[in-house]
Amino acid sequence: MSKRLPKRRTATAKRVKEALDILTALDVPREQQNERSALTLLALLGMTPRTAWRVAKAPMLGITEMMSVFRDQFGKAYAPNTRETVRRFTVHQFVQIGLVMANPDDPRRPVNSPDNRYQVTPPFLKLARTYGSTAWKTSLSAFLATADTLGRLQRKERKMALLPVKLPSGKKVSLTAGGQNELVKKIVEEFCPRFTPGGVIAFLGDTGQKHRHVEAGYLKRLGVEIDEHGKMPDVVVHLNKKDWLVLIEAVTSHGPIGLKRHNELKALFGSARAGLVFVTAFLTRRAMTKYLGDIAWETEVWIAESPSHIIHFNGERFLGPYE
Repeated sequence: MSKRLPKRRTATAKRVKEALDILTALDVPREQQNERSALTLLALLGMTPRTAWRVAKAPMLGITEMMSVFRDQFGKAYAPNTRETVRRFTVHQFVQIGLVMANPDDPRRPVNSPDNRYQVTPPFLKLARTYGSTAWKTSLSAFLATADTLGRLQRKERKMALLPVKLPSGKKVSLTAGGQNELVKKIVEEFCPRFTPGGVIAFLGDTGQKHRHVEAGYLKRLGVEIDEHGKMPDVVVHLNKKDWLVLIEAVTSHGPIGLKRHNELKALFGSARAGLVFVTAFLTRRAMTKYLGDIAWETEVWIAESPSHIIHFNGERFLGPYE
């Protein structure tokens, strides 16, 4: 047994080095030329320390499943809290450069879904199977010659899975489809015209892209600096005629504006000269009941299925800032 372990380590090191060789040959960004990215590539190609490249496969895997392959096949145990690192700093880049497809079985799956799956593209699988053979250089040249086209196709496919949203100003933006962005779209197109008519949407978040629409200069004039490390609300609207900043949270999987979040938002927007209004939005009344006991007083609740109504959690005024 003691002799087999060094052999396994040697085979693992060799396979990781080969995967790095492929990434280098493809001229991926330096940030993705590391052991984590090599192991991700190996997992997505169904490789083990002993598998020949010519029989590489294309399993559809989630991030946790990839990390299980790192551990079980290559003896590399990553801590559970590095899951997001694998997703954000390796897998996303592989998708962007056209090596990997996100959710080929369901392109509309939300970006933050725990069910997300990834799979290598057919052209890349075909290339990987030639590694180490006499056909490698020819296959690599052919792949690189079409890489730009593949990249454009990937972006086009991703664009098809975007959700169009029309701002009150008439400007159109696209949010990543699925998840809470379905509710964000309703906030922009149904809540805002009813309760903040003429308001300026100064910030619009996105589950797939942290800041989808930001009027940084406008917010700065109101005394607000965007904190890259602070958790912004999903939508920020400035109602100019009343000088209110309406901070809206879209709740589909995370909690409403409770006492803790209420205090966080007051601190985050503490420098604002405008009065602050806090609104939690839900898709349905049933969804609201799950969080009813957590909603902070002196906030508002809006339910998309009853768009013309708003629920006021007791205070001395209706839909207004508290000094």
